[in-house]
Amino acid sequence: MLLIKRLFTLFVCFLSFSNILFAQNENETCFECHGDRTLTGEINNKEVSVWVNEKVFSNSIHSDLECISCHADIDPEDLPHAEELAKVECQTCHDDAFDHYESSLHGMALAKGKKLAPTCMTCHGKHDILSSKNEKAKTYVTNIPELCGSCHKDGTPVSQLNTVSQNHILSNYTQSIHGDGLFRRGLIVTAVCTSCHSSHDILPHENPNSTINRNNIAKTCRQCHTQIEKVHLKVINGELWEKRPHEIPVCIDCHQPHVVRRVFYEESFSNEKCMKCHSNPNLSKSVNGEKISLFVDLNEHQNSAHANNTCIKCHTNISNARNPVCLNSGKVDCSICHAENVSDYNVSEHGILHAANDINAPYCTDCHGKHDVKRKDDITSSTFRRNIPELCGECHKDGHVAAIRYKGTQTSIVENYKMSIHGKGLLESGLMVTATCVDCHTSHKELPKDNPESSINKDNIAQTCANCHLGIYEEFKKSVHSPLVTITDKKLPVCNDCHLSHTIERTDLNDFRQQILNQCGKCHEEITSTYFDTFHGKVSKLGSSKTAKCYDCHGAHNILPPTNPESKLSRENIVETCKTCHPNSNRKFVGYLSHATHHDSDKYPYLYYTFWFMTILLVSTFTFFGLHTLLWLPRGLAEKRKKRKESEAKKENGNE
Repeated sequence: MLLIKRLFTLFVCFLSFSNILFAQNENETCFECHGDRTLTGEINNKEVSVWVNEKVFSNSIHSDLECISCHADIDPEDLPHAEELAKVECQTCHDDAFDHYESSLHGMALAKGKKLAPTCMTCHGKHDILSSKNEKAKTYVTNIPELCGSCHKDGTPVSQLNTVSQNHILSNYTQSIHGDGLFRRGLIVTAVCTSCHSSHDILPHENPNSTINRNNIAKTCRQCHTQIEKVHLKVINGELWEKRPHEIPVCIDCHQPHVVRRVFYEESFSNEKCMKCHSNPNLSKSVNGEKISLFVDLNEHQNSAHANNTCIKCHTNISNARNPVCLNSGKVDCSICHAENVSDYNVSEHGILHAANDINAPYCTDCHGKHDVKRKDDITSSTFRRNIPELCGECHKDGHVAAIRYKGTQTSIVENYKMSIHGKGLLESGLMVTATCVDCHTSHKELPKDNPESSINKDNIAQTCANCHLGIYEEFKKSVHSPLVTITDKKLPVCNDCHLSHTIERTDLNDFRQQILNQCGKCHEEITSTYFDTFHGKVSKLGSSKTAKCYDCHGAHNILPPTNPESKLSRENIVETCKTCHPNSNRKFVGYLSHATHHDSDKYPYLYYTFWFMTILLVSTFTFFGLHTLLWLPRGLAEKRKKRKESEAKKENGNE
């Protein structure tokens, strides 16, 4: 089978080589005449050179083709051929590109007989066609502006036919950020003419199918600027570019074609125009019978995070066709600038309730404000870290709307947080790096804990805590409690199982050390019971917080099996572990069986049988001597009575 495959491969190679060799032989026949520099012909009554540079052709992308592949009307058996040959039809091989060209501005101009219309040869050449990846090719990316500029440069016949808006195209491009990137920085990934206008399907911007049509320009720009939303800090939601191009500014509104300079589309709707009405404190409207003020305090806005934004950037649905221009303009869509945040909000518990028209569900303005929105690093902002517990508490404090909604499952949340190590760190110690509500629940995507995508879901909570406690998380990932290490259908503990959620205590306090025994005992009930049989356990029961607890020996987040060399209880480390409390520990000392129990005959047979032997011996001894005592008692009593009688008899004889 292998031999057949090899023979087949050799056969294919032979055919390919034969075709190339045949093409070369055919081409040699052509070059016998056309290799002569002095050879001329007549085209349209003009004498022209028909010389073909064989060296140039041999380096072209068509070098492996026969001449008759393009000059199909030549019969190599009937030479010399006719002086006037049919026009080469590039569409024979490049039909797709030719179809685009025919429907383009260039193709239509050629079809109308326009002498200035470019053809395939104008851009690609004739016998010297090179790959677009070849730096010497006319169509190589760095050469394209000059190629297009051969027609569209100022002073050319084509430029004289252009409208005023098409003047200085090449000079403007050269000075633009794209031209600077291409010519001065050598960035071949920067945009050139064909990046925006395409290579062959060049259409006027009025054409709905044009790549530079207003409805398509955003898609064209996003071929390179795929992360445009992040680059613009969410200034524009890309989805809206495609859905509402008549309302949302597109790329060319701010970045002029070829010039790529900043322009201000909001000039026609200045703040002053809006404030002519909205500066009136008495301006209002009625919604569902409720009077709502439309007054805007311009000073508040000018001191807000949106101070540099004009009204129209938020209130986009404004039109001069209305009187006033903002009539029925609708609700502000925050996603225009904050697409990711709004997307998270829409799937959150808050967003779902708001979509269901729950009057108590918080909206963007409830947390951030309206015209007085402040940056989160502004100490007076409601979203400043120190103010977040109070902000969330407006709904989640006991007796408030959220606490009432979840009565019985969420009680004293804010109060407990304030007394926790996080709350005290933030509110008493002023540590701005300590965790607040949004660090655990996120700012906008608050989901219930049973949702797999929730930041407080049991599968995600360790990673959530890792945002602050990364070092601990790295240890936890390697421990036996990590699902990455232990594959089981049983519940594995995560952070809040030991540290709780809102009542997190300091781990060095006595209450936490005592409570940890109960926490571990929830899963390790049998082992915990054996612990209380030992000296450590019995002292702990008496209330000592200093004696060794579970995590003193096993570790807190880095719990590993004793067989692991990195375990605190491994043979390599156990002496050092015990030395934490017992400085004189040695190898013999650590032989102490910390969880040994006389109740397990399989694990500890010596202890088990010794316990029962000593118990039986003790019971037998006490039983034997107990019975002996009971049997001896009547005789002892009889002896005592006998002695008393003898004593009385002696006294009577003595008196006589």
